[in-house]
Amino acid sequence: MRMLLIIILFPLLVFAENNLRIVDGDTIHLNGDKIRFSGIDTPEIKQMCKKNELIIACGLMAKNLLEKKIGMTIPVCIMEGKDRYGRLLAECFVNEESLSSYLVREGFAFAYTQYSKKFVEDEKFAIKNKIGMWSMDFIFPWDFRKSKYNFK
Repeated sequence: MRMLLIIILFPLLVFAENNLRIVDGDTIHLNGDKIRFSGIDTPEIKQMCKKNELIIACGLMAKNLLEKKIGMTIPVCIMEGKDRYGRLLAECFVNEESLSSYLVREGFAFAYTQYSKKFVEDEKFAIKNKIGMWSMDFIFPWDFRKSKYNFK
């Protein structure tokens, strides 16, 4: 009887340890760690874009795209260090597919070439095919942050 109880509880224990929360398009909390996807930058959660005179919540779209891609799967992350804010930097995968590469190819993340050239080809694909934000009027996330948060 004791063995049966352990077998039944084991999946619950594994699930409880895999605590995942998607913060925005390039940041997740996994098992208590704040993980920032390295080499990419996505629009801020409240950032808007414009397409054919319509206002699009492109920051929220990036987060939703990531949520849909991850689904109920727990990402596997390869840690690459820490950023200046103390967040873990990592490339994360679902079913062996890079989430960063996916977001850039879908046009809702940008290759952050200041720090890495890893996703440049994915970005060229999105630009060429006018996918995601590349089909809209937008401000790069790093420029949006400068304009929005630098109130001195």
